[in-house]
Amino acid sequence: MSALASRDRLIVGLDVPSVADARRMVERIGDAATFYKIGLELVMNGGLDLARDLVGSGKQIFLDMKLLDIGNTVERATHSAAATGATFLTVHGHDSKTLRAAVSGKAGTGLKLLAVTVLTNLGEDDLREQGLTASPEQMVAHRAALARNAGVDGVVASALEAARVREIVGPNIAIVTPGIRLPENDAGDQTRVATPQVAIAAGADYLVAARPIVAAADPRKAAQIFVESIEEGLSLRSLGSSG
Repeated sequence: MSALASRDRLIVGLDVPSVADARRMVERIGDAATFYKIGLELVMNGGLDLARDLVGSGKQIFLDMKLLDIGNTVERATHSAAATGATFLTVHGHDSKTLRAAVSGKAGTGLKLLAVTVLTNLGEDDLREQGLTASPEQMVAHRAALARNAGVDGVVASALEAARVREIVGPNIAIVTPGIRLPENDAGDQTRVATPQVAIAAGADYLVAARPIVAAADPRKAAQIFVESIEEGLSLRSLGSSG
């Protein structure tokens, strides 16, 4: 995935209240971004039609729906999601049955599946509350291996685990990293965060940024700063691989 342009590695999260707000945001950002995430908030409010429209206008779409259900439901939902023309769809990477059902559902389409390992707003205490004794890092590694074995196209993991995930999944599976913040940005409700430079240098292929861009006074400029930071991260990665 080294041929990806820096701008195409940035996924802007359209975490806004309405489709109208999302359309205005895309217009404000203009050509500073090419890839947008549509999450559950917008999906429940006309977001699938928005996805189709944006795909029709040449944008790439990441449907962040985090599917988790019985196999038949996941398979059919995945097939329906593919019909929007989206590039990415998330599915929880908790178990092989769910992952393989999603892989079956996207067969014959251009959709790529991303397995969510551990949400970036969760820490060790949160996992313990769920009855899990492993650390976030251990759970990410375990679920990344499940995703690799199930044949998904990518995994979602924080920058803190990106290097270890790359070791597990190899060079051909995408790593998509949310929880990205510039140094001056507040972490908000995220727990495991990093800067674009750190995430890309660690091996992430795509970065997801929402509030630092859509809540900025100048979203276009904010997106441009993220792209510049991604370029810096790629330079750091290159230095690391040659050193």
